[in-house]
Amino acid sequence: MVKAVYPGSFDPVTKGHLDIIERASKVFDRLIVAVLENPRKNALFSMEERVKMLEETTSSYGNVDVDYYQGLLVEYAENNSLAIIVKGLRAISDFEFEFQMALINKKLNRNVDTMFMMTDYKYSFISSSLVKEVASYGGDISELVPPQVYEIIINKIENLK
Repeated sequence: MVKAVYPGSFDPVTKGHLDIIERASKVFDRLIVAVLENPRKNALFSMEERVKMLEETTSSYGNVDVDYYQGLLVEYAENNSLAIIVKGLRAISDFEFEFQMALINKKLNRNVDTMFMMTDYKYSFISSSLVKEVASYGGDISELVPPQVYEIIINKIENLK
């Protein structure tokens, strides 16, 4: 059985994330979508909220599980017998950063490889940060995020005002 992990902050999950999840779920027998707790980022949603959004949006995929972690991704991979990290790329700027991360992960654990997947061109401009910014100014994000999380985002931002 070939298992992989797709890590990220998913704050919030976007259609770009789901594009990678859907395609990676066809490549691997089991895909774990792992939500990162990153203290350097100021998340809009709690860990529990992000996990719940991902569980709702990935429930139709029988081979996708959602989990969360703190610390080094390679340690998470090793502790869960995962030899492949899936990283989604939108543009060349993503590649440069993710390439550096892949190299340091390989240095930390020679048994873990990184696989890059380009997102579909129609999602290449979407980021969680942009979704939050557009929503905070009242812009329409309905085409950027899954329908299951649209209202969650809108309500969260309204409650913060």
